[in-house]
Parts: sequence; structure tokens; C-alpha cells
Amino acid sequence: MKNLTLIIPAKQESESLPRVLKEISDLECEIIIILESTDLTTIDSVKDFNCKLIYQSGKGYGNALIEGINNVQTKFLCIFNADGSFDPKYLNEMLKICENNDYVFTSRYLKNAGSEDDTIITKIGNFIFSLLGNMLFSLKLSDILFTYILGKTSSFKSLNLKSNDFCLCVEIPINAKKMNALYNDIPSYERKRIAGKKKVSEFRDGFKILTYMIKRFLNL
Repeated sequence: MKNLTLIIPAKQESESLPRVLKEISDLECEIIIILESTDLTTIDSVKDFNCKLIYQSGKGYGNALIEGINNVQTKFLCIFNADGSFDPKYLNEMLKICENNDYVFTSRYLKNAGSEDDTIITKIGNFIFSLLGNMLFSLKLSDILFTYILGKTSSFKSLNLKSNDFCLCVEIPINAKKMNALYNDIPSYERKRIAGKKKVSEFRDGFKILTYMIKRFLNL
């Protein structure tokens, strides 16, 4: 995995992030952690790990990922959560598939997949947004909001991503489709987060994402 970089956005993850880094410590890959410079507790929690730290110049989940993507130098990169919900056991399979694709998306809703962190609200929301993505943009994804995504770094950088918030979750596949990128999706199991609360507000962020998708469809 020397040709892979994991980009890990971390906001107030001082309890979970060290445990995640220990779990992936045997992987021969680069690790970039994106933090807010004011999050001193999380920064202090990773001082003993061999990782590259990037301090956000802006705010938001999308902004963290964009800054991480722009700093990757390996052939492949993978978005990897700091809360322990992403299982690294899928990385080898994702890398193999990505040799002939631009991106590999993972899904909690395919056969042999699942989630310990989903709620009825997020499950319904993901179904609706995935359905809209497939209808409006001709995507073929069953879990459009799940950001456990591995891809070629050059392909990620060509997306010209702009969303600083959680709208980036849908901007990635929409832009990829617009550019006729090759992609696939595989089943994965989302583990229960180690600590902390979800950063997503189901209704507030859901409305933002819905508005974003409609504007993109109407070219506004």
C-alpha cells in the first residue's frame, strides 16, 4: 500500500483517533490528518504518531477533505474517518478494483453489507438521496452519502471540488459522473463509532444536500 494515502478529517476526535491510528499502524501507506488549529486536544492526542498534520485554512468537513486531497502525492488516496467506523480490511480489495477504475465507492446497503451506526432517519435519508442521485444524475450507487471512497489521486484532483460542508458527499459522485469517470461500488460494514457524536445534523445538513442536488440538476 505504499502507493496509497489515507486522508483523515478529524474534528474533536481525541478519544477515537489514536485508536484508529493504532489499528492502521501496520499498513504501509501515507497518512494525512486534517484538523482545525484550535482543536488542541485532538492535536495533542496524535503527537506520538508518524502522520502528516494539515491545519485547515477554512471550516467544515468538505473543506478538510479538499485540503487533504490537494496535499496527496501518492497514486491513490482514500477518505478514512477518524471515528473508527471505517474498517481497513476493505482497503486491499478497493485498491485492486481501482486499478481499472477511477473510484471505488463502498455501500452499507448492498448484499453482505450493513451498519452499526445507522439510524432509521439516516437510513431513510440515504435511500432518498441515493434514489435522487440515480434518477437526476444517472448514478448507479446505493449509498451516495457514505464517504468511504478510494480513488486515483489524479481523478480526485480533477473533480475541482468546491463544497466546504457535507454537500461534498454528493458532489464527489456527481462530478465524477459528469466527467464520465469509471467507478464501482462494493459492500462494506460500517462499525459503531468509538466515541463522540455524529457531526452531521440529519435535518439541517439533509436540507443543504437536497438543495445542492436540485441546484446542480437545474444548473443553477
